[in-house]
Amino acid sequence: MSHSQHNHIHDYKDVKDRNLLISIFLNILITAAQIIGGIISGSLALLSDALHNFSDVISLVVSYVASKLSKRKASINRTFGYKRAEILAAFINAATLIIVAILLIIEAVKRFQDPQEIESNLVIWLSLIAIFANGLSVLLLKKESKNNINIRSAYLHLLTDMLASVAVLIGGLLMKYYLLFWVDSVLTFLIAMYLIIVGYDLLKTSTKMLMLFTPDHINIKEVVRIVNQLPKVKKLHHVHIWNLSDDELHLEAHLDLEENITTQEFNILLVDIERVLHDTFNINHVTIQPEYKKEDPKEIIVQD
Repeated sequence: MSHSQHNHIHDYKDVKDRNLLISIFLNILITAAQIIGGIISGSLALLSDALHNFSDVISLVVSYVASKLSKRKASINRTFGYKRAEILAAFINAATLIIVAILLIIEAVKRFQDPQEIESNLVIWLSLIAIFANGLSVLLLKKESKNNINIRSAYLHLLTDMLASVAVLIGGLLMKYYLLFWVDSVLTFLIAMYLIIVGYDLLKTSTKMLMLFTPDHINIKEVVRIVNQLPKVKKLHHVHIWNLSDDELHLEAHLDLEENITTQEFNILLVDIERVLHDTFNINHVTIQPEYKKEDPKEIIVQD
């Protein structure tokens, strides 16, 4: 890696952390304002939005800590360093989204059975403030969310909260001009259902990564087929492919050879294997165990 590339990555991570800190500060202010406003106005939707904002604060703090940990160097006791910290953060954030959503549904059902009059003006103004602040946070994290599951989990928290605030605003207007106070409960329920849908998808993705499942976009049989076409290769087997982190895709396998080649010849072959795996599947860490006439299972997948 060149010096300029290293500086670019370092600068990118610094910007990412700075944007997370700004988002944390904005969401602390929103949460405090909405809790006070929700109590004064009596709006469950506003309080539910505040609860979701509080979960945003937690998720952003978790994401920030994980981002900092992921930069720590590997050591004898931690040979991978803390590279998987961001995946763990995404899992925690997804789980909190679902838990918050379930709590909101329970409260929404209770309030729907007993609608209460709500101070709609306060709801409208606070929801507008939340839309602006969350919208700014969403814009700050949008670019990084495309390439990092940890930032994506925080981004989804903020995006859903911005949409929730839009729903609260609509509810406030309906309550103000049409006195439809039951809308508060309905909107809370809809917000919660959306949180479950978004949270489940992120929870599933992060769980697969933590369990070292083969990434969805990888076809192991196709990987084997392409490697087997290379000269001197008899069969790739005992294959494992997993994400260590968002930007590290690992392959570990045994390679049965057609000939009893030298170590130097194998090094040349390994370069070809690494190139074709990177160019075709974006696999950037390859560990191969070379074999010649070794008596062991030659299946693609073997339970170790």
